[in-house]
Formats: sequence, structure tokens, C-alpha cells
Amino acid sequence: MKPLFKGKHFITLEEWEKSEIDKLLEVSLELKEKFKTNVLTDFLKNKTSFLMFFEQSTRTRNSMEAGIAQLGGHANFLDTSTMQISHGETGKDTAIILSSYGHGIACRNCFWTLGNKFIREMAQHATVPVMNLQCDLYHPFQGLADLMTIQEVKPKLNNLKVSIIWAYATSHKKPISVPLTQSLLFPRYGMDVVLAHPKGYELPEWVIAKAKQNAQENGGRFTVTNDMESAYKDADIVIPKNWGSWASNTSDDVIDEVLEANKHWKCSEKMMKLAKKDVKYMHALPADRGNEVEDSVIDGPQSIVYQEAENRLHTAKAVMAMTMGDK
Repeated sequence: MKPLFKGKHFITLEEWEKSEIDKLLEVSLELKEKFKTNVLTDFLKNKTSFLMFFEQSTRTRNSMEAGIAQLGGHANFLDTSTMQISHGETGKDTAIILSSYGHGIACRNCFWTLGNKFIREMAQHATVPVMNLQCDLYHPFQGLADLMTIQEVKPKLNNLKVSIIWAYATSHKKPISVPLTQSLLFPRYGMDVVLAHPKGYELPEWVIAKAKQNAQENGGRFTVTNDMESAYKDADIVIPKNWGSWASNTSDDVIDEVLEANKHWKCSEKMMKLAKKDVKYMHALPADRGNEVEDSVIDGPQSIVYQEAENRLHTAKAVMAMTMGDK
């Protein structure tokens, strides 16, 4: 498999042309089929990727580790608390050294105002592709897997009503990177995207402006509302997920008055009945069960969360295969 995007960084899908994203999706589907039929896919034989994590991970770490193994390569998992970064070594020095040791660098750093800057510092100095495993602003791997999943269950994307809905959760103050990525990506495919949240959970103004521009340029729609029910009404896809109030409140506190005032923002069977009969429920996981969503919804027939999670493997493999080969 020829690495068509050799050396290209994967930091945000905004920096990838739509035709390039389409190619990643095409390769993802091809690799998924080969995985199901036990066809060998050693396109990255003897290649090494370094996976740097500042935070915990289940799907991202394992999809990358399993993915490169299935491509014939090897992943080095790096807990950054055990690296010299924890003593102040710079992203520049880290990137130069790791570039000389292997073929790709991937990093998760979600610290507000710091994560994306750190990943871009590495990308500036790396001689191999740098992949964003989630930062404070973007989660391109999740966005790509979400788009793949939507295309699988709803092939006609034009005018598809996709609602990105804030939901109540208390597990931790979560990044805005998932809804931000979805808000920018989905309008590029002609979808009717609704972003719904209580007051206090706004995304940055530049995100809203860019999402509306993406919609206008691609025949989609992008609207913002504080009305939860209107987001569920007649929706084809609902993505109820918590995110933190980082854009307006940079405190690390998980629970505050604004959060507690919006406990009713939950994905319930009652809310799902407002959507179309064939509506699909999505979530990047892990879901805060009982708070964000009722078990009967996430475990019910409308849920495609496990298909969505599985696609993290195939999209991860596509990105690595298309960027890391032929150093």
C-alpha cells in the first residue's frame, strides 16, 4: 500500500483536504475488510511508532498499538510521567530524538491551552509524521472514526440531521476536543449539524464561525441552540456527550453550580422518542452511565457505540499506513 500522504502530520482534520479525508476513509474500509477476512496487511513491516500519553486511554492506546502490530510494525508506549519531559525536556528535543529512532510520533496531551501547542512544537521539529491522539482542541482520530461510522449506517449524508448534544457528567472535566472536531468536520459533508448545550458550555467563537463557513462552502447547515429537545427532534444521529466549560471557565473543578443546574441534560428514552424512528445513538466513550445516558439507550438497538469504537482501529491503521511508510 503506497503511503500517499507520506510524512504529513495528523493534528487536525481542518488541515486535510476533503479528498484526502475521503481517501483515509476508503483505506479504513479496505483495512476493515481485510481484518475481518484475515488478510495480511504488513504495510508497515519493521516500522516503529512512539505513543506518548499525558493522560489515560483505552480505545486510543489500544487501537494504535494493535493497529501498528497488524500493519507489521511496533509501538512503543510512553508514559510521559516516566520521560524526561517530566523534568522539563522540550517538545523540540523530544521530537528530534524520537524522529531519529523510528517512523512516527503520536501524542495525547489534553491540558487546556497547552496540549495543541506542545504537539505543534513537536511537529515543527519532527522529521516523521506527528499524530494527535487528542489535545485540548482536536481529536482527529475520533472524528474520522465517527464519520466512517455515520457513513456505514446512513450513507446519504446530505441534509442528515446530526445533533451534538451536551450531557451531564461528573467523572471529570472533559476536553472540548470531540464536539469541536465534530462541529468542524460534519458540515464539510453536507450534514445539518446542530450543536446544543446549556449556557456556560459554549465552544470558542472561532469554532462556531469556522463551522458555519464549512457548512456554507459544502451545502450543509450548522446551528447552535440552548434547547435540548429541539436538538433531539427529528434527528438522524444523536451524539449526547459531556464536555467541560473550558472556553468560559478555566477552573479544573469538575462539579460547580452551572453543572449541577443542568442535570436534566441526559440522553433518555423520552428524549430519543423525539428523534426519527431509525435514529442512531453515538458516543466516543467512556460514557458516564446514569448521568450522560440511560443504560437502556446505550445498550439498546439504536446504539452504535461499539461499531464506532471498533472503527477507531481501522481509521488508526489507515492514518498510519498512509503517513508513516517509506521513511
